[in-house]
Amino acid sequence: MKLTVHRDVFAEAVSFAVKLLPQRTTLPILSGVLLDATDSGLSLSSFDYEVSARTEVKADVNQPGQALVSGRLLSEIAQRLPQQDVTLQIDGSSMQVTCGTAKFSLLTMPLEEYPQLPEVQGPTGQISGEEFAHAVAQVTPAASRDDVTPVITGVLLQVTGDHLAMMATDRYRVAVRNVAWAKAENMDDVQALVPSRTLSEVGKTFSAADSVSITIMTGGDRELVAFSAQDKTVTSLLIKGSFPPVQRLFPETIENYAVVNTQELIEATRRVSLVIEREAPLRYTFSAGGVLLEALGSEQAQASETTDGHLVGNECVVSLKPQFFIDGLSQTGSEFARIGFTPTDNPNKPGPVLITAQTSKDSDDQASYRYLLQPNLLMR
Repeated sequence: MKLTVHRDVFAEAVSFAVKLLPQRTTLPILSGVLLDATDSGLSLSSFDYEVSARTEVKADVNQPGQALVSGRLLSEIAQRLPQQDVTLQIDGSSMQVTCGTAKFSLLTMPLEEYPQLPEVQGPTGQISGEEFAHAVAQVTPAASRDDVTPVITGVLLQVTGDHLAMMATDRYRVAVRNVAWAKAENMDDVQALVPSRTLSEVGKTFSAADSVSITIMTGGDRELVAFSAQDKTVTSLLIKGSFPPVQRLFPETIENYAVVNTQELIEATRRVSLVIEREAPLRYTFSAGGVLLEALGSEQAQASETTDGHLVGNECVVSLKPQFFIDGLSQTGSEFARIGFTPTDNPNKPGPVLITAQTSKDSDDQASYRYLLQPNLLMR
């Protein structure tokens, strides 16, 4: 193998290929990146039996061939190379990387031991990169980080007709985003439970793409989802198990709600929460006079602040984890947010709080993004 490739193109391709590799692996070969030079250019890929990444770039290939080298080391080298074309060449059991006067020699790993990448086949749907990235960013904060229950560490992708729903929960909150997309005519309604970390990285990577193709492959021994855009493809094994039926938790209508300035309430929450311990909640009183935030129960410090708010219905007092509340508010992406209060028979145990976006104080809320947060018990 011998080829020449543009420095920035090479560095970006290597970075993409190794981004989803695990930090540690019991099989060193799975930490490698596979370089495949053909007459049509250079492809770089990685695969750890769960997640694969593959990209193709233009290169001047003098001699086709393959090489498997340490992915993270190659990425670190590529990011620090001078602004000149990069030459890659196999020399015995090593791959030589040359850029200007900088020269590196990387030991290659046996190609025959490297697993074959999954094949992507089946009907696909398409969505703009910007909308896809926005939807992913809205729901992934609500996914659980606790591996004890794997099904809630993922994001559920649910295809129904021409709509794609993304859902995530960690038992304390639920985030749902519905988007329109262009589905292939032969694509059935289907759902896929995708690891949230993988989906988050894919969203960031493809945010500038004109279109992202999503292929969901179910029914076989290895159920997969594939995301493709800009000569890049990521595949991921799906999480096995049944995702909780979170849709039924959302109320059909809410009569009691408050409309607030999103950023003002976020900033007030950040200020007042400075005096509380990490997992402690804040107390919010929504009344005709606005929103009163209180940090209570600490011997060392207390705090309170009032922000503007428009209340419809009865006064409501809830106790919420500040970071969870901020996560929901910040992902509305709108100047105003509607905070709905679900009815409950127990005044000491308020029902879940529903957060939706609202373009103005007097407009209807937008139900494409919904964030349901369970309050803490009120301390009287």
